[in-house]
Amino acid sequence: MTATKKTVIGLLVLVVLIALVPLFILQDAEFGGSDDAGSVAISEITGTEYEPWFTPIFETAINGEIPGEVESLFFCLQTGIGVGIIAFVMGRFVERKKQEDGKRNKNNSK
Repeated sequence: MTATKKTVIGLLVLVVLIALVPLFILQDAEFGGSDDAGSVAISEITGTEYEPWFTPIFETAINGEIPGEVESLFFCLQTGIGVGIIAFVMGRFVERKKQEDGKRNKNNSK
């Protein structure tokens, strides 16, 4: 087995451990959103009920909240746009490096 394969297998095992160990260690933990935690922290600090400064743009008639499926859709859309931008920028860097290396090799061969 080559060193590269050993490194890849070791990294894959590490990723699986990083994902699974917290699930077993924190079995009774409650995972909440940062919006809720922020509201609770502000209420504790000020001693008053937290009132949002504005209401969300997308609200429905059902309790004034966005259904979970739509909220997940917006989150996935936001993630996809961010990944697309990052991939585009990284692709530009890779292509720029290839072009610079190609020009450098072409100049050195003359």
